[in-house]
Amino acid sequence: MTAIAANSPRERWWNSRTAHRFMKHHLALIGMVMIALLTLACVLGPHVLPYDSLYIDLRARFAPPLTGQHYLGTDPLGRDLAARLFMAGRISLLVGFSAMLLSTLIGTLVGVVAGYRGGLIGTVLMRAVDGFLSFPSIFLVLALAAALKPSPIMITVVIAATSWMEVARIVEAEVRSLREREFVLAGRMLGLSATHIMFREILPNAIGPIIVAATLTVARAILMEAYISFLGYGIQPPLPSWGNMLNGAQQYLGTAPWLAIIPGAAITIAVTSFNFIGDGLRDAFDVRGDHS
Repeated sequence: MTAIAANSPRERWWNSRTAHRFMKHHLALIGMVMIALLTLACVLGPHVLPYDSLYIDLRARFAPPLTGQHYLGTDPLGRDLAARLFMAGRISLLVGFSAMLLSTLIGTLVGVVAGYRGGLIGTVLMRAVDGFLSFPSIFLVLALAAALKPSPIMITVVIAATSWMEVARIVEAEVRSLREREFVLAGRMLGLSATHIMFREILPNAIGPIIVAATLTVARAILMEAYISFLGYGIQPPLPSWGNMLNGAQQYLGTAPWLAIIPGAAITIAVTSFNFIGDGLRDAFDVRGDHS
């Protein structure tokens, strides 16, 4: 195994140059700060606010932001909008991260096997990926969501089932470029199994593009969940999500615009921040940055 370690760039993705390039990406740092603050607010917010997300105060219906202890106002039933926003954030972020993990796992497995094996196996797997990609993902998501009972778990599975193909293509291309490297050839000469070479030697060297793809998948999953819930096929009331909060606010745009602006702003901040982080990671893992 010494020969493999000597020829493998396994630790290159976490070295100081990569971290330094990421720290120079100011938008990525802003994105990390915003996601950290948003996550902290969603985790702690419902515990420190004076009202919970289900408390109804009919006397305070349609209260605008900064009204008494209703810091972000109230909805048509008099429920505190801040409490509902943070509780909805828990659901939306949980769905986003869970869908990312599941889709990344599926896409990585398919991409590693297809890229390393090649031949008939690789062709069949990648043509299956192309087949899934040929369907517009939003229509496929809506069809699955309409056919299944809405729940956070179901939405997570549906989004992951329609998001893994991009990860598979990225991983397959990366593995294909690594499979003839010296450390892989050394592993074959030592008689290591194909499974060991794929997942212990090649996969760690392909981790950079996978992390970038996973980060961008979180943003896509949050946006997809909001879209599905906005159309009424996703998270169902009284359980809040940013998408169904927008759905309930659409008829009050003229009289209580904050009902739509606040969850819309939360979605925008989350999606934009994850995209900034993904851009920063892409630049950080790009070895060409060493020569810039």
